[in-house]
Amino acid sequence: MPARSMWNGTLVLGKLKIGVKLFAAVEDTTVHFHLLHAEDQEQLEQHMINPGTGEIREKDQIHKGFEVKPGTFVLLDERELAQLTPPASKCIEVEAFLPEGEVAPVWYERPYYLGPAGKSPEYLALARVLAERKQLGIVHWVMRKHAYLGALRSSGEHLTLSTLHDAAEVVTAPEVAPAPRAADARELAMAEQLVEVLAGEFDPHEFKDEHHERVCELIAAKARGKTLKPPPRERRRAAKTLGSALEQSLKLLKGKGAPGKRQVEPERKSA
Repeated sequence: MPARSMWNGTLVLGKLKIGVKLFAAVEDTTVHFHLLHAEDQEQLEQHMINPGTGEIREKDQIHKGFEVKPGTFVLLDERELAQLTPPASKCIEVEAFLPEGEVAPVWYERPYYLGPAGKSPEYLALARVLAERKQLGIVHWVMRKHAYLGALRSSGEHLTLSTLHDAAEVVTAPEVAPAPRAADARELAMAEQLVEVLAGEFDPHEFKDEHHERVCELIAAKARGKTLKPPPRERRRAAKTLGSALEQSLKLLKGKGAPGKRQVEPERKSA
């Protein structure tokens, strides 16, 4: 099924305007469960309950509140909050262009594909220039009553748009304690060998969410009236020194074969 745009707008660079379409770049694959009564499998509903009396409170009795100090709340209703919603807009405003390395990975939140609204030479030209110069654009826009700050980047002949975290959300990196001693020549040589052994290209299809797959396998097995044996857990002894840790890692990686290729686990049979 071809991707469908979730939002249409205009990319604005000064006087230049480019029609664009926003597409989701990731999707939620989380396994979602229903809450059921254990005996008869009736689906259950959640309610807001007064913890002191056990009484159920209906939606029209519920207000949002912010605790300004212990036991003291400021109540807000939906109309008051709606008045603070940013004005709707269909423009993605470019604020500045800067080197890609200026924005650290910790700032990136959610990625999107930003496609052209039609045949647009300006779109292709912008994507090519950003790729050649290894630059990104800092942009802001409003979508679904929420204001976003984002990074506009090039991916081949396409543009991508990633939302960025607010400055208040990003935590300062912890201080790195100095090492008790500097690595010696032997340890540095083994570290270089580790990097060489693991040299390869990024192929996301080689890396899978094994827990998600096992949950799906368990559900499928139980739907057939069977059970699934849990996978064996591998235990390793921790190395006592940096040198022995590097040496053990080298032996382990060399035994696995070609770099970047993961060994296939044996198929687990249903009981």
